Amino acid sequence: MDDQRIVALYWARDEQAIAETQSKYGRYCHAIAQRILDSHEDAEECVNDTYVRAWGAMPPHRPTRLATFLGKITRNLAIDRYLARRAQKRAAEAELVLDELAECITEDDRALSPAEELALRDAVNGFLASLPVRTRRAFLYRYWQLLPVAEVARTCGMRESAVKVLLHRTRQKFKEYLEKEDIPL
Repeated sequence: MDDQRIVALYWARDEQAIAETQSKYGRYCHAIAQRILDSHEDAEECVNDTYVRAWGAMPPHRPTRLATFLGKITRNLAIDRYLARRAQKRAAEAELVLDELAECITEDDRALSPAEELALRDAVNGFLASLPVRTRRAFLYRYWQLLPVAEVARTCGMRESAVKVLLHRTRQKFKEYLEKEDIPL
């Protein structure tokens, strides 16, 4: 079936439009989503969401190039899903990082006074300045940028096990430094 007839089916609110779209453009849309998501299941969901979005967009929209229209919808949905998945991984990584830092500091529900914030900031900056460059980089990659240990290792040109040991020792030094500076833990 040609594109004009498929679009006419959408405008007529005929559910056959989705079946025809799937038959003609299903593999095309799946290939777009698969390249972005690298997951067959996520790509399938994206393609199904594409049909729903196309159904909602026509009418009032009447695309002249249905393949481009569907490809754009699929691409945007896949990118959104990719970014959401990446954000979830980052949130999980943030929890791991906070667990690691719990060795150095404890949670305190009270807000810091401006003077305490200033003292803490100065202490952290002083500690970082005291570290060798490689250690400082690894520490910042892990605890500021929230990178996974594997990525810290790759970025710093080290083995993962060496990074884990380095970070563990640095956290211990950080705790001692904060205690020495009389920063409340």
